[in-house]
Amino acid sequence: MSYSLDPCLPLGTLEGAWERIQKGLPSIPLGKKNEIHIVVVGGGLSGSSAAATLAEQGFPVKLITYNDSPRRAHSVAAQGGINAAKRMRKDDCDGVNELFEDTLRGGDFRAREASCRRLAEISSSIIDQCVAQGVPFAREYDGLLSTRRFGGALVSRTFYARGQTGQQLLYGAYQSLMRQVARRRIELLPRRDVIEFIKLNGVIRGVVTRNLLNGKLEVFRAHVVILATGGYSNVYFLSTNSMKSNASAIWRAHKQGAFFANPAFTQIHPTCIPLGGEYQSKLTLMSESLRNDGRIWVPKRNYDKRDPSGISESERDYFLERLYPSYGNMVPRDVASRRAKELCDRGFGVGHDGRSVYLDLRDAIQRKGSEEIKSKYGNLLEMYERITGEDPLSMPMRIYPAPHYTMGGLWVDYNLMSTLPGLFVLGEANCTVHGANRLGANALLQCLADGYFIAPSSINAWLLGQAFSASSREIKHACQDAMENAKKRIDNLINVQGEIPVDTFHRELGELMIKRCGIIRNESGLLAGLEEVKLLEQKFHHQVRIPSENDCPNLELEKALRVADFLELAQLMLLDALSRKESCGAHFREEYQTTEGEALRDDEKYSHIAAWEHVSGSDSIKHLENLSFNLLKLNKRSYK
Repeated sequence: MSYSLDPCLPLGTLEGAWERIQKGLPSIPLGKKNEIHIVVVGGGLSGSSAAATLAEQGFPVKLITYNDSPRRAHSVAAQGGINAAKRMRKDDCDGVNELFEDTLRGGDFRAREASCRRLAEISSSIIDQCVAQGVPFAREYDGLLSTRRFGGALVSRTFYARGQTGQQLLYGAYQSLMRQVARRRIELLPRRDVIEFIKLNGVIRGVVTRNLLNGKLEVFRAHVVILATGGYSNVYFLSTNSMKSNASAIWRAHKQGAFFANPAFTQIHPTCIPLGGEYQSKLTLMSESLRNDGRIWVPKRNYDKRDPSGISESERDYFLERLYPSYGNMVPRDVASRRAKELCDRGFGVGHDGRSVYLDLRDAIQRKGSEEIKSKYGNLLEMYERITGEDPLSMPMRIYPAPHYTMGGLWVDYNLMSTLPGLFVLGEANCTVHGANRLGANALLQCLADGYFIAPSSINAWLLGQAFSASSREIKHACQDAMENAKKRIDNLINVQGEIPVDTFHRELGELMIKRCGIIRNESGLLAGLEEVKLLEQKFHHQVRIPSENDCPNLELEKALRVADFLELAQLMLLDALSRKESCGAHFREEYQTTEGEALRDDEKYSHIAAWEHVSGSDSIKHLENLSFNLLKLNKRSYK
């Protein structure tokens, strides 16, 4: 039986609501904070910033990460920048309203309005925080911070550090984190993988991890657990995500009662280096910021194999500028990706396999000079040349859409609490602010807003009403049950003793999912995909090959645990896509489009967040969080 979810929205007007709430939140006395234990899972931007902030407030924190250092978290790969409604000059307009509206409209009105408003209001403070930490943002000649445009916006509000913004922001958070490690307020636990959650009387009270160096299962009890483990784009196998990025922690939480929201909302990024070979296992992102100066085009004649230098201006189709004259090359990611795929499918693509379009910096170089272009994008241009062997300053870059970001994730309320009490979910792992399509440069913004500002306040308030003994008999039994469940899962996989490597199954799943639930979806493909994934899952559990050693590093076992979760998650993604009979943002159903080929929403039936409940041995149950819009009325999403 399904029901409507309560997101615990603030009372009264949404403008300034979070500031009002913070002023009224209770605070735990400092002396009692030492008695409370917090576990943070994930060492990226949201996890590191939350751990550092909570430790600064006086809480003992354990930070668990599967990397050997938080510096290797996938946040380090974010390139282009971070949005903020920060006025740099007196004549700048009020950016809070604009950022809020672009975020909500960019998500095609499938995000929670109150959360989007809070994000915009917090954004300026995040830039101040990062500047104080020493993050080397780009600056103008007069010393003021520099900004640039990102997709889905007409104004320049993205702060950046060349093409290394994620890295520099992560290093700022890492400095704060290590300061607390040195003070022994944080215990850093690297090379651990979360296998199970400890649940007592319906409340999450810790985690079970597998030590990746010696195979031992370990128990970490806590009064509250924070999940900050990123997204699940690696369900597609080929993606821009780190090879280690996975959905195991959030999927384990889902199977123990945390609702999974909008799993079909996955973003395919338009500016990625195309696949170079059959056995490639990772795709590389070229920052969306390149679209500020690069023009995207294809030849007007299909199957045109000429060198781009031999194709005259009149023979080029700058299709985004033609279709969307107001936004041009800066349309949102879902729009740019879909249009590029459509043209490649019709034979207008370039490259050896016709699966690319050009991103051309020629006009910008002629106008600004190559030195200025190199100063803005230097490391991106170098990375492209090293991977492809082509100089992007002398010939157009070849790009093609690739799986990148997931807007879906565990459902959380306004306070970032999941449907499992005691489990807070931060950053890309939750579903709050991006709707059906994330606005470019909002990912880093959400991570730091959740970690530095929202979660610490919400967790303080929740903990004040909690009474829990980490040494009670009940919790010992709960830990033992979780350990046994984790050991059983591992033993079941090792005992298969099949002949097919894990990567073979993962690659097949990825090819299946990008075909059935990628840029474009339809009912027949989604139904076929469900059956195909079920068959692949059965084959996996009967034929996968995993070395039996469990007292040492076992990479195949690590991958198998993740692929087993991906196989289950893929089915929920397909089910969610089937149930949403409309097109919105990155969820484009062929059956639901306008005469111009744009997404056709159905606000009467689908103006909601779909949150799925796992039911063991039965079909998942869909619950709804109905969305309402007061500050920005529902309207047609148009970038013409």
